[in-house]
Amino acid sequence: MNFTLLITVFLTAIVLVAGAYVIAKLIGPRSYNKVKGEPFECGIPTRGSSWIPMSVGYYLFAILFLMFDVETLFLYPWAVVVKQYGPMALVSIGFFLLVLVFGLAYAWRKGALEWK
Repeated sequence: MNFTLLITVFLTAIVLVAGAYVIAKLIGPRSYNKVKGEPFECGIPTRGSSWIPMSVGYYLFAILFLMFDVETLFLYPWAVVVKQYGPMALVSIGFFLLVLVFGLAYAWRKGALEWK
């Protein structure tokens, strides 16, 4: 199997990303001062330390949101080609959704969707 195209794509991606980074560093504006290093939230100056421990629930909720958001993105291409593949497309998407429902049931049972 010839991997020339794959290697070319990866090398092009690496060169473009590195080039964009170098160009941004070279021509980007620079101004360093103490105010830029301070935490900033909605225009209100912070009081005390901004390094407070965050609940794991926020991160878990975000991961669950992304999981179901990506699931929705997978449904769009499937809906476009479902007529071409017939009953097998329904079986495959049914299995896909069944796995997601089991994942949601597991997260729900573990209490991942409750704010405590």
